[in-house]
Amino acid sequence: MPRFVRSLLPALLVGIAAFAVTDTARAQANAFYSQDSLRVILERPQVPLDELPEVFYDYYVFRHPTDNIVNARNQFYTVIGQGDPHLGIRRARLVELLNRRMMREIEIGDTLVVPTEWDLDFRAYSPFPRHYAGAESFDKLFIIHKSVQAFAAYENGDLVRWGVVNTGEKDTSPTPTGRYNFNWREEHRVSSLSPRDAQGNITESWDMYWVMNIHQERGVHFHQYAMPSGGPTSHGCIRSVDADARWVYDWGESWTTASGRNDFASIGTRIVKPGTTVLVLGDDPQDIPHPFMNRRRYPVLMRVPLPGDVYSVPAGSPQQTRWDRERRATAGRTTAASGR
Repeated sequence: MPRFVRSLLPALLVGIAAFAVTDTARAQANAFYSQDSLRVILERPQVPLDELPEVFYDYYVFRHPTDNIVNARNQFYTVIGQGDPHLGIRRARLVELLNRRMMREIEIGDTLVVPTEWDLDFRAYSPFPRHYAGAESFDKLFIIHKSVQAFAAYENGDLVRWGVVNTGEKDTSPTPTGRYNFNWREEHRVSSLSPRDAQGNITESWDMYWVMNIHQERGVHFHQYAMPSGGPTSHGCIRSVDADARWVYDWGESWTTASGRNDFASIGTRIVKPGTTVLVLGDDPQDIPHPFMNRRRYPVLMRVPLPGDVYSVPAGSPQQTRWDRERRATAGRTTAASGR
């Protein structure tokens, strides 16, 4: 029996009456996918990185004497809520994020990974290193890792935010790996891939919010979407929940142009300075990403490996290649001027 379940058996027995299906429980379960409910988890007050505790994990297998999945889920809420199913419902959103699976998808016999500590600064659960030496010389560095379907944001090497994403569908429109920069940004944009009729009129508007472009030639953006469960599924863009997309939109630096604009209309104007450096790393998972190593007694969170040198990641676009040439030329002139 998992460590945390053994410790919570008294609360589980107290909360046994909560296993019954009620209209309240149904309403709360339906509210699971509210963007605001996810924001509560993602934006808990942060503490200094060196004060974040080490989090351990356990398995939880969905069982119930009646083999009824609704009762089994209610039992799960009571256990992780330490006798309070309402608290358990709120905590289950964290389980969804960590497992990349919705509670509504869980069936009898399924196993989820659950943390042994709850309600922490979300960075405590990160598969990315809390400090990344390779990013110390960057005021800001943004990383998308396809293998774990997640992003990380660093400031001078310190992790300031991470979150889950969906990248492009592996076989039809994979998100390209490589090194990029944030380019233009727009608060709202209708996807050019929105379905159209024979006359070219949009029949279904695919709205994107908090859009940050990273590959102008291929139209690859980081933007808001519903909760990213499962694995790669987009048309090449990187989808994140609203709280993360808006945070990245406010935090990331877009390109600086001679016109002073940094939206879609700035395309074609002279770029004075590129935006925040972006790395897209890793391989596409076959299905749902598996950020945990499945040991016999308990799961272990895998730590994402990052390159020692950011510039060792190949340029991912012709634009990035041009900026690399300019960066090396500038470095060469500076070295020559210093007499080294």
